[in-house]
Amino acid sequence: MKPLDPAGGLQAAADQFDLALLRRAIPHCKRLVESARRAGVPVIFVQYVYRSDYKDGGVLIQKISPSRKDVGYIAEGSWDADFIDELKPLESDFIVKKARFSAFHATTLETVLRSLGAETLVVCGVTTHVCVETTARDGHMRDYQVIIASDATDEVNELWKQTALASFSAVFGWVLTVDEITAVWDAIEPLRKAG
Repeated sequence: MKPLDPAGGLQAAADQFDLALLRRAIPHCKRLVESARRAGVPVIFVQYVYRSDYKDGGVLIQKISPSRKDVGYIAEGSWDADFIDELKPLESDFIVKKARFSAFHATTLETVLRSLGAETLVVCGVTTHVCVETTARDGHMRDYQVIIASDATDEVNELWKQTALASFSAVFGWVLTVDEITAVWDAIEPLRKAG
């Protein structure tokens, strides 16, 4: 288990929010990723990371929350920009780096998805109302069928999570549990082995 970094950006965030709440999503994300791999569904990890000099930080880092620079918040090479031990990409997985909340903004994500012939996206991770919802909405705007795995995402505030999921499911896509998603993928696995 990855402890909080006492000298970095996660500690600064922990001073404001209960980050332990975010850990609730980890076992569900892990189960989702493992099921996808077994079913042959491509897995794409998105890494939120800034240059160490924050010249790619934009308005968030330069104007809204410049104190994030002072604590080394998700800077390239820092502890908190790395993948957690429980969810490490495999060589067969894709890694897309981003410097904004949406995984689509100024990244290679759409190129990867188009190359894979993807039509449906299943989104998980943290936080629900910022990165997950922003990416999921952007996927919808690009005409992907988007599903948020409700128990494989979490938030520092339960109201924010429930509001984001309710808003998303109203007009942007679907909100399903990991059990519902993996039931479909697990049904695919025997077909792949037989075929």
